[in-house]
Amino acid sequence: MARTGRRPGNPDTRDAVLAAAREAFADRGFDRASIRSIAAAAGVDPALVHHYFGTKDQLFLEAMQVPFDPGSVLSAVLGQGREGAGERLVRTMLAVWDSPAGVAAAALVRSAISNETFARMLREFVTRGILRRVAKEFGLAPTEAGLRTNLVATQIVGLIVVRYIIRLEPLASAPADALAPLIGQTVQRYLTEPLPAAAVRVGKN
Repeated sequence: MARTGRRPGNPDTRDAVLAAAREAFADRGFDRASIRSIAAAAGVDPALVHHYFGTKDQLFLEAMQVPFDPGSVLSAVLGQGREGAGERLVRTMLAVWDSPAGVAAAALVRSAISNETFARMLREFVTRGILRRVAKEFGLAPTEAGLRTNLVATQIVGLIVVRYIIRLEPLASAPADALAPLIGQTVQRYLTEPLPAAAVRVGKN
């Protein structure tokens, strides 16, 4: 998946901004972290942060070292409607992870497993960059959106860990065309089928 081209700049300045951004996003989350506060922590002008990284979204992706744009990925999945979205989501994620970008993505997940700062940032990235958008596109009820999208995450993140981090066979070498329908139907059920009453109560807590 193509990434937005990074602007050239002084490596020391870029590194300082990225370090400040990681700390801000990990401590305060995306919504509460501001370009101005990140620039102040890095000792640079906010305009320079915008010059190097563009928007706050782009800065977040760069700080997270995400090798693909989740917005583009989800647009391809969700733009075709609700029917079959579960399988398309799994198929698209497998395509990303089976591409050269998957090596960097696996490194990101390993960093999150061993480093609490990256773990907090990964939670923020998954919640804001993926799950909230899925909830919005599917028009999920607010009382169910968190639970439904978390259940989707169990399938996607679980697949990534088993296939690309642990490399458990036969899943590690299974063709994407075989996995997408199997896992996709579970993802689809989490997104669109009625939840049991006990699960609805969990979502409201």
